[in-house]
Amino acid sequence: MRVADSASASVSKPQPLTFTASTDQRFFFFSDTRNDDNRRVPVSVYGIRAGFLFPPTRNRPNLKSGRVASFKAGAGFYFINQHLDRPGLLPNTSESVTRHLRIATVYYERYWYRRKAFEISTPLEIGYGHSRYERNDDQAKDYEVARGVFLPLGVGVLGAYQFPTVRWLRPLHWFGVNMLVGYRFILKKDIPESQINYTGFYISVGPSFFLENLTADIKHWRQRRKQKRNQ
Repeated sequence: MRVADSASASVSKPQPLTFTASTDQRFFFFSDTRNDDNRRVPVSVYGIRAGFLFPPTRNRPNLKSGRVASFKAGAGFYFINQHLDRPGLLPNTSESVTRHLRIATVYYERYWYRRKAFEISTPLEIGYGHSRYERNDDQAKDYEVARGVFLPLGVGVLGAYQFPTVRWLRPLHWFGVNMLVGYRFILKKDIPESQINYTGFYISVGPSFFLENLTADIKHWRQRRKQKRNQ
């Protein structure tokens, strides 16, 4: 969820915060997930982000979208369920494992360019992650669970494009596309003795839903209906 559009805005007077939320699918490149050529394979990570658009306190010429915002801040939640076919990743084990990751984050996203349908920003996020590794040896009838906590820090560059406003198809501008490229640092590993380390690149390419455009249109439609009733 990116640029807003419908209501006019001015930086000469205080503006209210605008709520924004979106689904967020990313592709993480883990060092323990590789193909037969020993190249890293992207792992799908699913999540959701929610926060607020904050208006600028001074004039910034590069921020000229319909609803001016200097930055966005909020929280997110992500999860991963993956079966690893590489034995020996955990200490004292020789079997493959299934891992479940749950990550809660807070983020700050600075806007550098927001004009009409385009925007460029740099999101910075820090999180708290919980991991669960399940080792199941059916032949030996052995089952073991390992848990851990890790702290990720990520920084990236995001570009987004929102579809134009069409009078006879106004919901079109509620949608768009975005591309995010970033790097993730692990400040604390979940299991220090293991071969697992989540430091590395991540990307996100896909559709976007601009919640702030939808809410702005709903507000506009309600105002028009109220005006017609008063007339």
